[in-house]
Amino acid sequence: MKVNAQSVNFTADGKLIDFVQKRMDKLEVFYDKVIESDVYLKVENTSAKENKIVEIIVFVPRDKIMVKKQCKTFEEAVDSACSSLERQLVKKKEKLRAKA
Repeated sequence: MKVNAQSVNFTADGKLIDFVQKRMDKLEVFYDKVIESDVYLKVENTSAKENKIVEIIVFVPRDKIMVKKQCKTFEEAVDSACSSLERQLVKKKEKLRAKA
């Protein structure tokens, strides 16, 4: 799956981009018709510790699924967002099976 990772207002290191790619590749286990995904990594300028925001948009045929998570670390936010995406993709797959 093609993953477009973009870091907003900071430069992401290679390890973080690799982590995002590996975690996103696991989504294909749940729904194999994923076309591509956009991942936006943002840092919010606040004094709060949970200032790392991850937005993931997954493009599937005739639809897109978006998840936004805010956590202490990018890895934690990506894991949380991917878990949420997994549930949504499984639900989408089940709906398609019910129609067929």
